Amino acid sequence: MEAKIMDVLRRMQLILDEVQLRELKEVLQMTFTGCRVIQETDLQVVDRSWEVDLEEFLMSKALEGKASKTVKQYRYELVRLLTYINKPVKNIDSGDISGFMRAYKMIRKVANQTLKNVRAVYSSFFGWLRDRDRIRRNPMVLVESIKVEKKIRKPYTDEERERMLRKCSSLRDKALLEFLYSTAVRVSELSEINREDIRYANKELIVYGKGAKERTVYINERTNMYLKEYLESRKDNDPALFVGSKKPNSRLTKTGIEDIIRRIGEKAGVENAHPHRFRRTALTNALNRGMPLQEAMIFAGHAKSETTMRYCTVNQEGVRYHHFKYLSA
Repeated sequence: MEAKIMDVLRRMQLILDEVQLRELKEVLQMTFTGCRVIQETDLQVVDRSWEVDLEEFLMSKALEGKASKTVKQYRYELVRLLTYINKPVKNIDSGDISGFMRAYKMIRKVANQTLKNVRAVYSSFFGWLRDRDRIRRNPMVLVESIKVEKKIRKPYTDEERERMLRKCSSLRDKALLEFLYSTAVRVSELSEINREDIRYANKELIVYGKGAKERTVYINERTNMYLKEYLESRKDNDPALFVGSKKPNSRLTKTGIEDIIRRIGEKAGVENAHPHRFRRTALTNALNRGMPLQEAMIFAGHAKSETTMRYCTVNQEGVRYHHFKYLSA
């Protein structure tokens, strides 16, 4: 019985944290106290035959240009699935995967969007196996899709951005807010930018985005002013464009930037304040004010127009104006 309990814990160790594992072990031991296991079949062994397929799949994703963080996340999710199911990939069916996903949602209490993202990882892996004839059927074809409630993600209004700017307690924070809006960079991209990357003559810089793709972004006059004032006020020698306010004034991380924006939003009374919302705001304003979609795609670093349009909240006044312009007769 103890061996069976340990087998259950092994299967669950990539789903539960240490505290939950201990609680599960206690519940299992109390439930099965006095019980006896009669072994009628051969002992189950741990199957690791999927490791070669997994490594080759991850290598192919890296060669496609996927970011190292993305490849790492693929590994994490697939190892959890394959360890839990404990079968050769050719024997895994839709029921195995559906069962794991139901357990995943029930135990981890994850949102449907998270589960949908995990399902996409599984689809990519098993689709890759099927395309190379390593499995006869893709089991993901019969795995139920995940419905996600579509929420309107609103950009900042001009008033909200101004209120946040007035609540900034330092030149750094003002420069940070304006830089996020002017360039529409991702927060992960911003944390990697150095002072020397700014080309002040042209008010532009090159950003390295997802998949090691580079693009040029631009800083407007207001951003340029705050940025110069901030950089001139700094006494440190760190190459990072934005650094912490306390010594040793090291580079701001993604988490650090998110925390700064959240705190400024709280002071300004702006709900759901986070860095990515500046990106949404910049793309929305650019498109609503006349930037062609193809140029907005380049500006954002998107490969598909559908991705750019998902960022855009259409201005109803713009719809009204163009309705009268084109359909009034």
